[in-house]
This record gives sequence, C-alpha cells and structure tokens, in this order.
Amino acid sequence: MPANPAFRNIYNELDQAPTDLAVPASALAIGAHPDDIEFGAGGTLAKWAAAGCEVTMLIVTDGSKGSWDPDVDPTELARRRVQEQAAAAAVLGATAVRHLEHVDGELEYTMALREIMCRQVRQVRPEVVISHDPWRRYQLHPDHRATGWAVMDGVIAARDHLFFPEQGLDAHRPNAVLLWSADESDHFEDIATQFDTKIEALLCHSSQGTTTMGGAEQADDKRDSFVARMRSWAGEQGKPAGLGLAESFKRITP
Repeated sequence: MPANPAFRNIYNELDQAPTDLAVPASALAIGAHPDDIEFGAGGTLAKWAAAGCEVTMLIVTDGSKGSWDPDVDPTELARRRVQEQAAAAAVLGATAVRHLEHVDGELEYTMALREIMCRQVRQVRPEVVISHDPWRRYQLHPDHRATGWAVMDGVIAARDHLFFPEQGLDAHRPNAVLLWSADESDHFEDIATQFDTKIEALLCHSSQGTTTMGGAEQADDKRDSFVARMRSWAGEQGKPAGLGLAESFKRITP
C-alpha cells in the first residue's frame, strides 16, 4: 500500500497482511468456459484435491463458440465440451462439476448473474474461491470480464445475509479469493509435482486443441510445443516466489 495515509483503504480490508494459505477443506473454482479453470489453476486444484480438498468446478457458459471450424454444430460442440470438462475434472480429482449453460460469447454482467454467483457460493460454502481477475488490464474476452466481476460481487453478496434473502440460504464468507492471470500477483502455488496432471487435464479438452493449444491434439511435435509453452509460462509465474513451476494469483480476503 502507498506510504501516504491519504491513499490507504479506509475500510482496511486490503491493509491486512494475509496469513499463509493452508490447503483448504473446500474450494470453488469458477471459469467462464470449459478449460479456463485448468489453464488458470489446474495444478493448484490437483494439489489440493490430492490433499483432501473437496473441489467444485463451476462453468458459466456452454462453450458453444469455442471453435474455428466453419462447419461445426454449436449444439454438438457444447455437448462435447461438457464431456471434456467431466474428463478433465476427473483427472484433477474434483468432487463435482456444475454448469450454468449461458451462451458462450454472450455473457453480460447483470444483477441476475451476481445473484447466481451468490447462490453458488452459499450452496457450496467453499473456504477458497478461485476465478478470473476482472481487473486485469486489456482482458479481451467479455465472458472472462463478466465472470470475474460477477464472482467478486457474488462473494461479497454471499457473506452478508441481507443480500438476496429470498434464496433461503445462510450467508457464507470464504477465507480467501484467488484470481488467476492477475497483473499484480501476490500468492504463488508450487505445481512442480502437479504440472503433468495439469497438462493431462488440459488435453482432455481436445475440441480446443486448435484454438488454444496450437494443435496439440494433431501431432506429437505440436503437443510437445504446447507442453513447452506451458512449462515456460509456469516457470515465469514462479520466478517472483523462487519456484520452478507455479501458478500465481492475486489473493483477496473478502
């Protein structure tokens, strides 16, 4: 925080030095599309699940626009992506997968979407929520932005009982929110042991091999190139914390 007290957060939530984050008993990971969670936090979730954490994955859109094939049937693509997500979740050791089935590419931030996120948090009651960082500079995909804002605002609503009382659910305050792809990461998870699991989970999303993985599903050399790119990315994320392979996040205490 800036030294000048005039610039300090008057509500002091951001002034508190966070304690070490132990493996949570439960975690809710929220991605705009199938495969977003695996890219942002697949290694972390695999590590936590192996240590006994109950991991719930929430997919906001149906992924029906995730193809460059002009002949693809969006309905069939959406069905396939549900199957791929189930396979990836099994690889990571996730306990459950939930789908909201909003139309891919058409997600808008609304009060209704905030209410949905609040409901999910109150139902799952996670110790940690993980999702997109909506504050990331130059975040191009509108679904990523809308999901991130709805998650953050939904977490705030979930902690206070006077928000959406018609839900009939008890308020719930997670211990932490971790946001991937952050401009200012301050939390790092070592994924050296889980890196191969992260890759295996990502490769379950074979319909996205061309769009996000450089054709990793087409040939061994392209798969090797994808793995090398992911290893380099994990290496860069780990550098500030002195870790060989890591996933980095902005940590917020709600």
